[in-house]
Amino acid sequence: MNVLTHCNAGWLAFVDIGTATAPMYAAQAQGKKFHVFCSETRPRSQGATLTAWELAQQKISHEVIADSAAGHLMQRGEIDMVIVGSDRTLGRTGEVANKIGTYTKAVLAKRHGIPFYVAIPLSTIDWNLRRGFDIPIEERHESEALGAWGMESSPKSRVRSARSGRRVYVCVANPTSGARNPGFDVTPPDLITGIITPVGIFKPKELWKHRCKLGLMIELARV
Repeated sequence: MNVLTHCNAGWLAFVDIGTATAPMYAAQAQGKKFHVFCSETRPRSQGATLTAWELAQQKISHEVIADSAAGHLMQRGEIDMVIVGSDRTLGRTGEVANKIGTYTKAVLAKRHGIPFYVAIPLSTIDWNLRRGFDIPIEERHESEALGAWGMESSPKSRVRSARSGRRVYVCVANPTSGARNPGFDVTPPDLITGIITPVGIFKPKELWKHRCKLGLMIELARV
């Protein structure tokens, strides 16, 4: 199986086994063979740096792809499943806010009949907001979209590390142009196959029905 993930929702972000990576680590522990495509997640490249590094430490087969390459691979049958994390999931509607580009991956997956899963900790569920458009979306500095950070290294070397050079910012866009740089987007529930939680997998619109099981009563008791 070939799995596509977006941004970083591994143990670097959530400790232990992460969220989106948790099913992968469970499969690895069971001896199952699979390959992971890490979309780069421009402009901050969390997929190319954090997720790829983490999978390398776990010795899981993986490759980094450009964000815009996902549709091409899906069209050619090279992706079997998508698993992403979530920064906020609305318990009333099943809408999911995650790193910018997640919505695009969900639309592509739907078009090609590929299962699209979101893995979350219970603390990510927002039981109050009633629609995804009410989720505040951070607009980050345009410099992130107009350039890129990287490490200096020898042109002949594929191996780059903090010891092989210094971290530098390089402008990659026209220097007189501006940029829009939203940090997140919202994926509607009809594009999501299932939401993976510590207490089971649910359809997005089933979250409210199972709110007691998913910790709403515990959350209210703490207030």
